[in-house]
Amino acid sequence: MEFCRIAPDVKLGRDVKVFAFVNLYGCTIGDNTKVGTFVEIQKNAVVGKNCKISSHTFICEGVTIEDDVFIGHNVTFINDLYPRSTAEGGGLQTEADWKVVPTFIRRGASVGSSATILAGVTVGEGAIVGAGSVVTRDVAPWTIVAGNPARVLRAIEKK
Repeated sequence: MEFCRIAPDVKLGRDVKVFAFVNLYGCTIGDNTKVGTFVEIQKNAVVGKNCKISSHTFICEGVTIEDDVFIGHNVTFINDLYPRSTAEGGGLQTEADWKVVPTFIRRGASVGSSATILAGVTVGEGAIVGAGSVVTRDVAPWTIVAGNPARVLRAIEKK
């Protein structure tokens, strides 16, 4: 794992594949998951088993990705509803100045390349988020959404 920064507090499952130029700290990654090049996964983020996290993706604190999930290239997760650089007193914000808002990607969902998932959203089981979408509210299970903001295109018939 040349050119990777994997902090000692990272919990990696069995047979996890991590490619070059990855930054992992304080996260948990399940068995048989692949993490592509130029991915960052922050503390307190959880990635399940049998997931594929494609290159250039940012998974921030507070994100939970369940088993069997596909995350496309350049997907961005957001964990703060009202981000600010400085605190009320004028200095740079610290962890004490804001609250992480949890986000969930449920089992078997797929998130297309360059999608942005806002804080507090749940993408339901088996759902598909189209490439380039901005997901501003929950996505029902077995539903396809796309656009900015993401809107329902149709239901998916379970096989």
